[in-house]
Amino acid sequence: MTAIATLKRVSGRLRRLFSGRDSASDDVADTRNLLVVDDEESICLSMSEYFSQHGFRVDTAREMEEAEGLTKATEYNVIIQDLRLGLTRRPDGLEIIRLVHERNPDTRIVVLTSYGSAEVEEEARLAGADAFLRKPKPLSQVAQVVQGLIESPRTRTVRA
Repeated sequence: MTAIATLKRVSGRLRRLFSGRDSASDDVADTRNLLVVDDEESICLSMSEYFSQHGFRVDTAREMEEAEGLTKATEYNVIIQDLRLGLTRRPDGLEIIRLVHERNPDTRIVVLTSYGSAEVEEEARLAGADAFLRKPKPLSQVAQVVQGLIESPRTRTVRA
């Protein structure tokens, strides 16, 4: 786990402690786990802050190996996934989508990428993505898609 991820986890825990939400009586089922996978640190940080303020426990990963490790250790309600991580030309994010979809088909997956074609979008959908969004996208719109996916049954892919 990176130092930034540890710091974010601790700061979120402190926020809950000071708000009185970190007691042993808290209902674990109320926790909504979200993973943001993007190689851009600014996107990871802004999404982590935004979704933490909206009741999610957020982890971030900037590399495929880190994302794989997190998905093995934690069951996520939602993953917001970029397709290309680092300088690679191939869409690494598709591998993570397939892996998560195989392990936990109930995890909702939102692809948020600058690199998208109809073919890649179809490939992401076939891999298990529930929504396909193009960057840049305001956080409030990403949150609307995430909330809609959490509240609805797994039936269709959202495109925006």
